[in-house]
Amino acid sequence: MTASERQLPATGTTPAEDEGYARGLSPRTIQMIAIGGAIGTGLFYGAGGAIQKAGPALILCYLAAGLAIFVIMRALGELLTYRPVAGSFAEYANEFLGRFAGFATGWTYWAVWVATCMAEITVAGKYVQYWFDIPQWVTALVVLGIMFVANLVSVRLFGEGEFWFSAIKVTAIVAMIVIGIGVLIFHFGHAANPTVTNLWNDGGVFPNGFGQALLALQIVVFAYVGVELVGVTAGEARDPKRTLRKAINTLPFRIGLFYIGALIVIMSVSSWRTFHAGRSPFVEVFEQIGIPGAAGIINFVLLTAALSSCNSGIYSTGRMLRSLSQREEAPPALGSLSNRSVPAAGIAVSAAVMVIGVAVNYFSPDKAFGYITSVSTMGIIFVWGMILVCHLLYRARVRSGALPASDYRLPGAPVTTALALAFLALVVVLLFFTEDGRSALIVGAVWGILVCAGYPLLSRKHTKTTA
Repeated sequence: MTASERQLPATGTTPAEDEGYARGLSPRTIQMIAIGGAIGTGLFYGAGGAIQKAGPALILCYLAAGLAIFVIMRALGELLTYRPVAGSFAEYANEFLGRFAGFATGWTYWAVWVATCMAEITVAGKYVQYWFDIPQWVTALVVLGIMFVANLVSVRLFGEGEFWFSAIKVTAIVAMIVIGIGVLIFHFGHAANPTVTNLWNDGGVFPNGFGQALLALQIVVFAYVGVELVGVTAGEARDPKRTLRKAINTLPFRIGLFYIGALIVIMSVSSWRTFHAGRSPFVEVFEQIGIPGAAGIINFVLLTAALSSCNSGIYSTGRMLRSLSQREEAPPALGSLSNRSVPAAGIAVSAAVMVIGVAVNYFSPDKAFGYITSVSTMGIIFVWGMILVCHLLYRARVRSGALPASDYRLPGAPVTTALALAFLALVVVLLFFTEDGRSALIVGAVWGILVCAGYPLLSRKHTKTTA
């Protein structure tokens, strides 16, 4: 038996989802997509409300969530080296849990990114209002239109756009950390009391109590949405096993620098009490330092981050719809590729649904971000949970000799896998204690009903079986 044959699933078939795709994503691009996926609106914009809720304890929240995310990504990495395939989450759910699980996972991940894109175009509207008095819904519609057209052109254009978007975000965070450290050491600028002791002297590490810190986990989890995007790129990556492994291995460094490091500097330069929901803490820090034009520059970077996440969302939703169609779990038209080797039909349908986000911004611009992120959080918890369950079942089949072992294994499994599942369960329980969280649970329940109802309607193989 050859090495390639050992990598096939138990069915012995090659998945059709990769067929027709151009492997136009270079290792350099995949690395930047992985980095960019870890830096988005949840950090740049949502951190303001999370700091207000949890204070310095937010750093511990990001650390705990980051450990769980690393376990999830290593579990996904082990599955990807076993069988790299586009639409990987749904594919593994289909293989290890059955057709309905694959159907539910694929459609839920599609819904997650649709909601995430709605959140991104929401904050894009807020960032533009920093300079111009333009209604949020107008900016949201324009941004959605631009990203839609860009994704129709080619995967290479998507990759290049995401590379430069991510480069801007990385440069901005590193610059903010360096300047912040300079303020702490040399005390230049106009910050009131820049000192590391702000992390514990202004009400303690848990100024609003341990319970409020736990409730901030909902916002924290949303901030990590996108780290799993490298799994979607498997069908269009050159040398996917080596490239994806390298991208996952650098995740702890990215979390440590971009999340933990940035928050430590932000809440050291200025007291946590100066940050509020609805305002980016990055913009507020630079305004307090008093660097001429710096706040405007950072606001531009934040707008870039929103564009980046929206770009990634349109990319991933189009691919997931095609993957579902190829497995006969979505309308056949969504399985086609354009002459530029992109799933144009899936992209168009996804963008059309995202217009709902424009309507939310029109009718409720102040609460749009909270509504949308809570919905996205519920969906991503389900998808991440499915990855962990599939990993447990994969390991069980490896132990029984039914499947080959991957040479890229999750350390400490199955204990670490179970602990990550317990963390996700905790976040679900915490959703009951916030208004946005309860809204997410209600929407999640409604979505579950829709998935159950949609399965016999959309799954053509199910229809054939029951006919």
